[in-house]
Amino acid sequence: MLIRPMVSTDRAGWDPLWQGYLSFYKASVDQATTDQTFERLTGGAEPMGAFVAVNPDGAAVGVVHWILHRSCWTTGDYCYLQDLFVIPELRNQGIGRRLIDAVYAHSTQVGASRVWWLTHETNTDAMKLYDKVADRSGFLQYRKML
Repeated sequence: MLIRPMVSTDRAGWDPLWQGYLSFYKASVDQATTDQTFERLTGGAEPMGAFVAVNPDGAAVGVVHWILHRSCWTTGDYCYLQDLFVIPELRNQGIGRRLIDAVYAHSTQVGASRVWWLTHETNTDAMKLYDKVADRSGFLQYRKML
């Protein structure tokens, strides 16, 4: 399994992963937003990107998106791990961990002081992995949709 930065030629492999992620969370995103998201992830102009897991036959089987952002608490950026998805039939084989490790390595390379993410409280399978690779912060998320 190869973990590598996602590039603009990965669109055909990324689309089903993105849709799988959205389906998992019972969400939808319009096509214009999907197109802009892919451009932001691969265009190089935004402080964000992605890593893709590719199996030996070249098929994309997992993806992780990351966003660098400022913090009032450190001089270095934080890295928000926004989305992580591995196709269901290949879960529990270490792919998710390797995708997270790729974000950790990239964040270290660019001088980020923290990698953080959110998950839904019902995502207990993923939390088994997350509890092994990171610490729970104890914070709760509040939001207001605008």
